[in-house]
Amino acid sequence: MGIIKAFFDSIGGNLADQWLEVIEADNMSDTTVFTSGVAVRTGKRNSNKKGSDGYISDGSIIHVYDNQFMLLVDGGKVVDYTADPGYYKVDTKSAPSLFNGQFGDSLKEMFSRIKFGGVPSGKQKAFFINLQEIKGIKFGTRTPVNYFDSFYNAELFLRAFGTYSIKVTNPLKFYAEAISRNASRVDINDINEQYLSEFLEALTAAINKMSVDGIRISHVASKSTELSQYMAQELDQEWDNLRGFEVLSVGIASVSYDEESKKLINMRNQGAMLGDPTVREGYVQGAIARGLENAGSNPNGSATAFMGMGFGMNAGGGFMQAASQTNANQMAQQQKMQANAWTCSCGETNTGNFCQGCGSKKPSAQNGWTCSCGATNTGNFCQNCGSKKPTSSAKFCPNCGTQCTGNFCTNCGNKI
Repeated sequence: MGIIKAFFDSIGGNLADQWLEVIEADNMSDTTVFTSGVAVRTGKRNSNKKGSDGYISDGSIIHVYDNQFMLLVDGGKVVDYTADPGYYKVDTKSAPSLFNGQFGDSLKEMFSRIKFGGVPSGKQKAFFINLQEIKGIKFGTRTPVNYFDSFYNAELFLRAFGTYSIKVTNPLKFYAEAISRNASRVDINDINEQYLSEFLEALTAAINKMSVDGIRISHVASKSTELSQYMAQELDQEWDNLRGFEVLSVGIASVSYDEESKKLINMRNQGAMLGDPTVREGYVQGAIARGLENAGSNPNGSATAFMGMGFGMNAGGGFMQAASQTNANQMAQQQKMQANAWTCSCGETNTGNFCQGCGSKKPSAQNGWTCSCGATNTGNFCQNCGSKKPTSSAKFCPNCGTQCTGNFCTNCGNKI
């Protein structure tokens, strides 16, 4: 009671003469996960046999294509199966052949639980499971998912939309746990409501893991590979081990934030920009320029506008001047630090006397000299401020090259 490999000399017109009938899977779309077998008219390939009750006769041939798993079923119990493509002859007198194909021996244990164990009823049917990747299953978070972003140092909320795909990893388990016994055709969307709820729960957990791992919220949409791995960790136990299929890939089409999160992100980004003194100075100068432009177009007359602006400048001029001076000081400090920067052998860029990466001491400049502005040079003039290199009678620290006037280096304390 099972199937045996069918061998023949040729395929085509002679097929009808050699075999009683041929059973193939009914049409499978990209989202079809399970379908029944249909009889094909002899001599007229790929045309359904009218009036067929779907039952298989002893001696019938079952044709299995690539990426299909065929089950021979009697009363809901599995009689035999094959994971190998090819032609198989139904033989009620033979023992189950159990062609495991790519699945190896992993199917045998499951088969022992759901196999047929009685007298053949003569009403056996063939069913097919799609082993291809089932793509394009849509998802979207129903409510915003909380996401703590260490970069913004804030609890943010996002929504994610996209698609995911699944693949059957144990077709016998999938048949037993995911397919109802009276079904003749199942689309993934027919059974997806429960799985989608579980998927979204796992998605929330996966997004939270990305947050713990320090991934910035703005990078979530580009982390499909990592998200697929997170999802596999969350769903392997429940879907793969219990139902015989797994999440293969997750693609995020878009990520959006709630209004409060948008405000926090914009505020943080603006703060980061205004932390740069060059940007702040540009903002100050731009504000003054806009004030002059608006004054010139004042409908009450430019004289009145400029007079009002003058009062405003007198009142706020001190603040504007102080702001510009602060910006200038910070820009000068940045330039000085950049001029005094050095790169350690470990690759770290530093401005002090010791590497902040490995702790190594700043090497002394070979044949170089340190200007009073702090820049290290090798030529006769400072590359930062243009000062001339001091005469050879000046004292230089043999340790760091700093020009000194006393007996001890003012930079590193080394005795001259």
